[in-house]
Amino acid sequence: MPEPGPSPLQSSLPTAAAHFGIHVLGRAAAPTETAGAAALTAVAAAATGAGTAPVVASAPGTAPVVADASVVAPAVVAAPASPAGAAVTAPPVPAPGFALPGPTGLGTAALSLARRAAVPELPEPPAPAAPVEGRPIPGLYFHPVPEPDSVRVDEVSRRIKAWALDEVQLYPEDWEGEFDGFSVGRYMVACHPDAPTVEHLMLATRLMVAENAVDDCYCEDHGGSPIGLGGRLLLAHTALDPLHTTTEYQPLWAESLHADAPRRAYRSAMEYFVNQSTPSQADRFRHDMARLHMGYLAEAAWAETDHMPEVWEYLAMRQFNNFRPCPTITDTVGGYELPADLHAQPAMQRVLALAGNATTIVNDLYSYMKELDSPGNHLNLPVVIADREGVSDREGYLKAVEVHNDLMRDFEAEAAALAAACPVPAVQRFLRGVAVWVDGNHYWHQTNTYRYSLPDFW
Repeated sequence: MPEPGPSPLQSSLPTAAAHFGIHVLGRAAAPTETAGAAALTAVAAAATGAGTAPVVASAPGTAPVVADASVVAPAVVAAPASPAGAAVTAPPVPAPGFALPGPTGLGTAALSLARRAAVPELPEPPAPAAPVEGRPIPGLYFHPVPEPDSVRVDEVSRRIKAWALDEVQLYPEDWEGEFDGFSVGRYMVACHPDAPTVEHLMLATRLMVAENAVDDCYCEDHGGSPIGLGGRLLLAHTALDPLHTTTEYQPLWAESLHADAPRRAYRSAMEYFVNQSTPSQADRFRHDMARLHMGYLAEAAWAETDHMPEVWEYLAMRQFNNFRPCPTITDTVGGYELPADLHAQPAMQRVLALAGNATTIVNDLYSYMKELDSPGNHLNLPVVIADREGVSDREGYLKAVEVHNDLMRDFEAEAAALAAACPVPAVQRFLRGVAVWVDGNHYWHQTNTYRYSLPDFW
């Protein structure tokens, strides 16, 4: 695995442009291949200078990762304890863990980016080495992770609270318990173990807190409402994607970015992110946040019309109203860049979509009881399945677990296929980073007993 790049990062625009030209030529020269496989194979050859899969560089003390059909995603290793002053040093690079198999089952041959033999059914995940807080959902497919580095957790938790209170005045005093109970420091350290510094972790942490402020204050239980949501979200989005207007009106817009806590949080978090990312990474994030906001609006429209969506409609909404903006910045937080042309490949977009969908259904499952206890009628996958398929609450919940498991296995299969088809170090590292984010997201949901409890369905 390559060492993290310099920060702020150097733009990969010249390299990306060269790759784009090469993969267009590759598609023209290989008309019998699928477009995605041809493009990725051409890019891989250009990046490695060879037609064979190279061995991806690994950190000292870890085994090299061979880019073949058995490419593995990491099981995170716990970083050793370090003095408080050393919190900005890079932790050990995650070691290889579970294998990502190729796609299997009816219809998956056309999805494969590289032909390979069918693989056996994935085994049940192993038990964690040491007990962790919280009970995992029985039957849920996930990968246990070790406890995140406590030194980093404490430092990120300290910094994010100072930012929320002193820089953006995010919440009133009586919300402090909820802010602390969110445990965002533990969340982000678990999801980004390869971040080279605490400040890299803070990029993700500020954005996560800002996104939740918008959700809570505009959509959910801290003053949110579907009525007028579109206007509020549009103005908040300009804190991420700046308004370009006349000199007469520019100051009025700039002043509006301080009008409420969500906009203050978005503006500040994005400013930090832009200063540490490349232009393509920042634009990628803006795009995914627009997706998120469109999902918010769809759910709000259903609430206003009292519409119970079909299961497939709900899953379509959840592909937009989901966690995707978080794993898509895994390279920025890791201190390197996945070039824009590689990120935009359909195969990579499918991997990211599946990762976002699976992690969001995890949220539906763990927050089920919390939402039942909240005012109003909250849509989540178990509720929609029970209503639309005419089954009991228990059967709807267990069916939602199956949907999650299918999404997870599809994510792992597609990630393995992409890794085999495109053995470029940045692609390999990015795919591992997304897989680790998926595992860290489950870890946080399982262990956050302040927020979540499980139904009595077993």
